[in-house]
Amino acid sequence: MIGVRAEGAATIAIVRVLSEGRCAVFREPSGPSGVKLEERPLTEPAEGMVAVDIRAAGLNHLDLWMVSGAQRIEPPRVLCADGAGVVAASAAEGWQAGDEVVFYPVACDWECEHCRAGEQVLCPHFGIFGEHTDGTACQRFHVPAQNLRRKPAGLSWEEAAAFPLTFLTAWRMLTTRAGLRPGETLLVVGAGAGVAAAAIAIGKHLGARVLATSRSEAKRERAQALGAEQTFDSSGFAKPVKEASDGGVDVVFEHVGPATLTDSLRSIRKGGRVVFCGSTSGTKAEVFMPGMFFGQASLLGSTMGTAPEFDAMLAAIEAGMRPVVDSVFPLDRVQDALEHLDRAEQFGKVVLQVSG
Repeated sequence: MIGVRAEGAATIAIVRVLSEGRCAVFREPSGPSGVKLEERPLTEPAEGMVAVDIRAAGLNHLDLWMVSGAQRIEPPRVLCADGAGVVAASAAEGWQAGDEVVFYPVACDWECEHCRAGEQVLCPHFGIFGEHTDGTACQRFHVPAQNLRRKPAGLSWEEAAAFPLTFLTAWRMLTTRAGLRPGETLLVVGAGAGVAAAAIAIGKHLGARVLATSRSEAKRERAQALGAEQTFDSSGFAKPVKEASDGGVDVVFEHVGPATLTDSLRSIRKGGRVVFCGSTSGTKAEVFMPGMFFGQASLLGSTMGTAPEFDAMLAAIEAGMRPVVDSVFPLDRVQDALEHLDRAEQFGKVVLQVSG
């Protein structure tokens, strides 16, 4: 169950997963055209592993960065962290053929002190499906039994493949890292992205007042339909946001980075929190330090989430939260799906239909 990956001069052990059958494989960093469909043989699961026939897989910006070369991953690599499907064969207790499942999309060793304590994100072998291992854009996916959860009964296959990475990321950001409380005001920046749509849904579920920004008027309208009370253009939003929130919001949900970070920090009240999981507009940003320390501000980084957080988020899904699916493409049109994602026209998740 343990494989290796190289990172700089070091070699790091990670849990081995297998992608089999027909797979969407990143072969060269040339953009969507660098992804090819390939056939791999089907095998029986190893001890402790479960083989799942994939019904649908969810694309993330991570896949786009990888195929464009921005994420330095050596090909080949099967795309997608997210997936949902039906157990084909099991070599682990608790799972049998026919079970409908979704994946906790984190690779870890499940044995270290952090994993045993339910802090998988601190595992020295932490990784993400589709980035540090092969992913779910395949006919059959072999995973450790610890990564499986029952598929929420009320979700379609496409919806079930749309929520794990984005909803888990947003859940940890808002609950564990930012500690969003009922009655507080949340600003979600860049509302069209899958993780931002998840943040709007989670903010409403937690009892917060939700505001949102987007460059697109159509996406602002979608954000309001999803539950955002007010929306703003993503260019220069700090002043109108502070006016609308009586002096500043409690929490800003960030994933855009340098293009919006200054406005995000200016949008919070004294003692407010800016929590971020990504930086789609670049990797370096300047921060006005006096505004941070005089304002008692918190700038909080976050990546993915733990297995207990995944279970808590699943309970919220079962209670009525719903992922937002922008569009569905068959697996053989994976290049078109990536090009659609690259145009930033989507609101919510872009999903690949694999079978069924």
